[in-house]
Amino acid sequence: MAMDRIYFDNSATTLLRREALEAMMPYLTEVYGNPSSIHWFGRTAKKAMEEARASIAQSIGAEPAEIILTGGGSEADNLAIRGAMEAYGKKHIITSAIEHHAVYDTVKLLAKKGYEYTILPVDEYGMVDPESVRQAIRPDTGLVTIMHGNNEIGTIEPIGEIAAICREKGVLFHTDAVQTVGHIPVNVKAMGVDMLSFAAHKFNGPKGIGGLYVRAGVRLSPQ
Repeated sequence: MAMDRIYFDNSATTLLRREALEAMMPYLTEVYGNPSSIHWFGRTAKKAMEEARASIAQSIGAEPAEIILTGGGSEADNLAIRGAMEAYGKKHIITSAIEHHAVYDTVKLLAKKGYEYTILPVDEYGMVDPESVRQAIRPDTGLVTIMHGNNEIGTIEPIGEIAAICREKGVLFHTDAVQTVGHIPVNVKAMGVDMLSFAAHKFNGPKGIGGLYVRAGVRLSPQ
């Protein structure tokens, strides 16, 4: 990269930190076994993967068993939305007008399969009114999915309030936290969310790695 250029697009993706690259190198060049294999290469890779899962879990206040590793934030969003709706059999989804396409397009795809959705408006600051979520919930609502931090204007949504309403109504709540994990404190237990998506490339990790927190007890249909 030319030294006279300055990169201002870190909300889209970030530079891989040297520390992350160095930590990964042994598993890219030497210990490259399939973590499902029983030989030394596989067991060593499995150990590293589980240590990474535990580290991720600790950083967001989760348990290791509640972390599903994915190929990125979009896959995590897709798994959360489709997996939850298909597992529980309800037909209505609530989301907002400023969601990332990974959420919005997944919701629209489900609409082609007979699901219904409500898109909540936001105010001039991009904020979702928690009361609008309460009013939109129906008996057949299976999921509310509202992003944590907006990827274009930076608005931090009132996730705790929305989660409390969903819990009161017995509706699952997912948040796309791809823009916030690694940048501001995120604790899934304090937030009260059922599912939370994140992606490594947003906080100086490698591209092609992400994950989904799924609260213990929440079911997802295999995709």
